[in-house]
Amino acid sequence: KEANAGALTNFEVLDFLRSRGASKDPTRVIVPIAPSEFKVYDYLVESAACNQTKEHVKEFLERCKSYKLAKAEVLNIINLRPSALVEIDPIIEESEKRFGEQLEELVNLVVEVLPEPPTQNLPEPESNEVKEDTTDGKNMDEDKTETVTVEQIDKDQTEPNEDGEQIVVS
Repeated sequence: KEANAGALTNFEVLDFLRSRGASKDPTRVIVPIAPSEFKVYDYLVESAACNQTKEHVKEFLERCKSYKLAKAEVLNIINLRPSALVEIDPIIEESEKRFGEQLEELVNLVVEVLPEPPTQNLPEPESNEVKEDTTDGKNMDEDKTETVTVEQIDKDQTEPNEDGEQIVVS
């Protein structure tokens, strides 16, 4: 890549880090990437950039030319992928004055062309607790379970050995 070639999209930075060997590998010792670059990588794989491709970015750049956006505005739209008027308003200077009704069209273009970030695709995370019975009868499970945390389960499955260390019991 060229030094000082201009501002890069998050997708381009992520693509560059992947080309250098960055991944979710937990060891992270066999690639020539600095710890700070891994922090950037970890952030970007959770952002809209992780689902984007060169084709998505090129298509968006072509289709948004008619809006006469500043380079910084286009860059921020690609990086942040606003999917509502309230999200695009802070990105575009004097948006209502410059675009009026076209602003909603621009948001629709973003939603149509740029893929959703991973946080919008994933289901809600599940709790590590078993549902608790309530005394008022609401949300009462038929099997009458108690609240049990993962730590309690782990504790129940271990016992001390002769040296006093906790060992897992199958």
